[in-house]
Order: sequence, then C-alpha cells, then structure tokens
Amino acid sequence: MLKIVFLFLMAGGLPVAIAMAGSSLIYLLWAQTTPPFVVIHRMVSGIDSFPLLAVPFFILAGNLMNNAGITNRIYNFALALVGWLKGGLGHVNVLGSVIFAGMSGTAIADAAGLGTIEIKAMKDHGYATEFAVGVTAASATLGPIIPPSLPFVIYGMMANVSVGALFLAGILPGALMAVLMMLTVAYFAHKNGWGADVKFEWPRVVKALAETAVVIAWPLALWVLITKLGLPPQATVAAGLVVLFGLDKVFSFQAVLPIMTPVLLIGGMTTGLFTPTEGAIAACVWAMVLGFAWYRTLSWKMFVKVCLDTVETTATVLFIVAAASIFGWMLTATGVTAAISSWVLAFTKEPWVFLLLANLLMLFVGCFLEPTAAITILVPILVPICQQLGIDLVHFGLVMVLNLMIGLLHPPMGMVLFVLARVAKLSVERTTMAILPWLVPLLGSLAIITYFPKLVLWLPRMFS
Repeated sequence: MLKIVFLFLMAGGLPVAIAMAGSSLIYLLWAQTTPPFVVIHRMVSGIDSFPLLAVPFFILAGNLMNNAGITNRIYNFALALVGWLKGGLGHVNVLGSVIFAGMSGTAIADAAGLGTIEIKAMKDHGYATEFAVGVTAASATLGPIIPPSLPFVIYGMMANVSVGALFLAGILPGALMAVLMMLTVAYFAHKNGWGADVKFEWPRVVKALAETAVVIAWPLALWVLITKLGLPPQATVAAGLVVLFGLDKVFSFQAVLPIMTPVLLIGGMTTGLFTPTEGAIAACVWAMVLGFAWYRTLSWKMFVKVCLDTVETTATVLFIVAAASIFGWMLTATGVTAAISSWVLAFTKEPWVFLLLANLLMLFVGCFLEPTAAITILVPILVPICQQLGIDLVHFGLVMVLNLMIGLLHPPMGMVLFVLARVAKLSVERTTMAILPWLVPLLGSLAIITYFPKLVLWLPRMFS
C-alpha cells in the first residue's frame, strides 16, 4: 500500500518530498495502527541532528564564494597553468572545476557558476558548443566528490558514517576523475588537430606553478609543525594564515586563498581543530573574510541576497530530509527494507554482484530524482545489505554519490543538463547528445571506484 501510494503521487507530478510525506500519512490513516501525528513527530526528529547543521553553512559558504568574484580568479589561474596545452580551454575547464569543487560542494553550482564563464570562453575560441557543454557537464560532477560536499553530509547523517571520513575519501577519486577527463580532452584535441589557446609564457607558467607549490607546501608545513614538533594547533594555524596573506599581498596570487578552502576544512578536521559541522562555519567565515575584507568584492546588499538564497535552498533540502525520515521509518516498520534485503541476499551473496546491481539501480534512480531525495530513499534500503555483505559504508557512499551525480546529466530530471542547456542556449536534445561521449570517463571512474575500494579508503584509514 505504501509503495503504491508513493508511486501514484510521484506519477501525478507531486514533488518527491510531498509524495514521501503524503504517502506515509495516507498509509497511517488507512492502517489505523499509529496516530497520524507521528508523521510530524518523525519529520521533526529526522532533522533534529547536529551533523545537519553543516548543511546551511556549506550552502552559505558556496554561495558567498560564487558571489565574491572567485570564479574569475579560478579561471585565470587554471588558464595560466594548463591553457597552453593542446585543447587548452578543455583542460582549463576540468582544472577549474577541480578547484571550484572545493568551494561549492554541488554540481549545479559548478555548472551555473564557473560553467557560464567556461562555455563562453570556449565558444569565443572557436570550440564547438557541444564540446564545451560536454566537458563542462562532466567536470561539474566533481563538485560533490571533492570536499566539501553537501551529498556527503546527507549520506553521512542517514547512514551514520563519519562526514570527515567521507570528505577524505573523495580526494583521490576526484583526482582520478579529473585525470580521465583531461585524457579525454587530449584525445579530442589530437583527433581534431586543436592547438593551444594561450601562448606558452614562462613568467605566467612559473607564477602558476609557484601558486601550486604554495597550496601544497603551506598545509604540509603546518602539519609538520603541529604533529611532528608539537606546536599548539590554534597559534600555528593563525601564524600560518598571517604568512599566507602576506605572500598573497606581495605576489598578487590569483587563486591561492580560495583554493585553501578545502585545505583548511580537511586540515582542521584531521588535526582535531573542529568537527565537520564546525568546519562548515569556518568555511563561511573564510569566505566572508575573502569577500568583504581581502578582495572587497562583496557588499552588504549582495550578502543579504546570498543569505536569502541560502535560506531558500536550505529549507528545500531539509524538507526533503524530513519527509524521507518518515518515509524511511515507514519502509522499515512495514518490512519493505527487510523484504528487499532478503530478496537481494537470496539472489546473490557476492559483494561484487550486489555492487553491480546497486550501480544500475542508482544510475536509473538518479535520472528521475534529485540527489538529496535519492540518497534519503536509497540509504535505508541499500545500507543494511552493505552491512550484511561486509561492504565499507564510506566506500559505498562514494559509489552512491557518483552514481547520482552522473544521473544529473540525463533526462528527464537531470538538473545539470537543464542548467547547461539554458547557459549554452541549446535544446535539451542537443545538450544530451553533447554529454554522451563524456559518459566514458565518468563510467570508467565509477567502475574503478566501485571495484578498487582501496583507492577510496586509503586516506580515511591513514588519518583515522
């Protein structure tokens, strides 16, 4: 009864959150075994969670970065570093998304923010619109894989998994995806005889490499000082930030300070300075320091608009989580999750077979549901099976999020697809065809991440 009502409401065009809460209420009224007010109680308790406090702050941090002129700095840095390669702006597109992923945490923000600049630049340099859209769509999937990540926060809360471990687990898979995408760009550049888009100039490249060296050396130096020499973390980080701002002032770096967002998050969590939730607040403070005080690109009027946008997005996300809480509870109470687990385990007890079937299911679901809704529905069903088969839940979280990100590129509900179609002024059909070749590196990455869990779990285990 519960599943039938849910599918009926979904087929009627209702938003998924209303369909989940509505089907649960209708089932309770029909069964008459539990008071209807339990729906409200379970929805409220579903969002009464400390880890979920990170959601509005990560959304706010991403919105602040988007509105502080950071995208142009990231684009110029990526252009200096890899724009001189064959198919240069394609490589710039991927590298820019890698950097931007460390600030936005969502694929849609990446596509709408950085994608607008990248597609226009590629079209101006003579690239086909379809190629520009395809590489932008593929690279946008890096947003939730490289920390910080809003889907990881939701998954961690639903599956009772460490958000910090999920953040660490996304670093190497994100790097792998970026490499495969850049290899795909190189293939198209060789096939079509494309050259570089900017002239190779030693001063420009050396400055970009110097910025890269600072990004790598600064956190390593702090880590050595704190963990090996035993210096106090707070004072050491404060002194390190003074040095960092001084270097930025002297050398006028393009993107060192914005790139430090994920570095500060991961570093702070691994050294015990703050929890992931406190890290989200720290990311907001960092974004405000850059926007208001350092770059002076944020105004109070813009800040109010950003806050209102954040409230709207947060309300949508948390309503989905609240509705999924009662729906997941009903699935468990009515025995649906146990029945699905028994059916799957009767069909196979091999983890690799289950992962194959789960990938197919999640790719299908991702084409129809927004990632937050899909995570909240799938976690109560699939996580118990993972536990029985001995599949690591951090590893499975990466697999689930990547599947759902790929689903964002497909009709009928792929939000990245529609965003890029509007940005590039292409039809949905042409945008879909432009994205198809880029499924090769994405599905290749998915296969490697699924069946080589050590790639995902190496960093979390090293810092555990």
